[in-house]
Amino acid sequence: MSLAPDTPPYSWDEPTWRGLVEFIRAGRSLKPTSWPDGARCAVALSFDSDHETNELRDGGKSIGRLSWGEYGTRRGVPRLRAVLDRFGAKASFFVPGVSAELHPDEQKALVDDGHEVALHGWIHEVNTQVPPAQERELMLRAADTLERVTGVRPVGMRTCSWDYSPATLGIAEELGLVYDSSLFADDDPYEILNNGRPTGIVELPVEWIRDDAPYLSMNRFGGARPYTPPSAVLDIFLREFEGAYAEGGLFLLTMHPHVTGYRSRIFILEELLKRIAEKGDCWVATHADIARHCAREAGLETRA
Repeated sequence: MSLAPDTPPYSWDEPTWRGLVEFIRAGRSLKPTSWPDGARCAVALSFDSDHETNELRDGGKSIGRLSWGEYGTRRGVPRLRAVLDRFGAKASFFVPGVSAELHPDEQKALVDDGHEVALHGWIHEVNTQVPPAQERELMLRAADTLERVTGVRPVGMRTCSWDYSPATLGIAEELGLVYDSSLFADDDPYEILNNGRPTGIVELPVEWIRDDAPYLSMNRFGGARPYTPPSAVLDIFLREFEGAYAEGGLFLLTMHPHVTGYRSRIFILEELLKRIAEKGDCWVATHADIARHCAREAGLETRA
């Protein structure tokens, strides 16, 4: 697939536009015929522990924004852990390598709680802006760092800002990852294809609709402003959950300690977990456990 950077899309030939579309695609559905213990649906709660890397990634030196990231670890994560513990819910925390280095005790405590710590880049870099060899080195360094800090080798990843470069999937295969959670092609799990080739990697799809950041983020010097009240965010998340429950599928939610970990917002997670608990037949599990279950049901060989 070759394309001159200045070639206008209306002049692309079919191999070009078809090659772009088919490079990474959704393969067969991995939605299982049943969830463990007769559960009606699966619930995957995830928290992206970006902390100070949101500012560091862009070469920023704002003391104020670095302190905003620090809030995520000082107050956000402890509040989230307390709510999860109250409901006996296990979750996945996607942690940049730099965040793990800055806050190693946090990652150890999460693993001790029974949560998963998974890959989220090195310094929250945008993969499409990083040369392929450097992207590989950063991802391997991040995996080694998380293993050293937590004692557990990560088996899944979420790319920072859900950004995929042409090299990203190959690096995930090299690392032998069980799953990715960065793509959007379905509501339920599916196998990722690379130029039509089944990779054996389980995709646990994300969506901006099921992410707290678009609704609640703030940047004084940019255009981001909280435009949705927390009660409305809860309503959206509940509707997404009820849809997954009705279809017997996967409800996957992305939240951030520095976004939802506030006194006026933590109720979103509390109320959501109350509704899930009231159903009585939902499987709340880590991304790794859900991906492994889907792989087993589909006859895929798990990589880890």
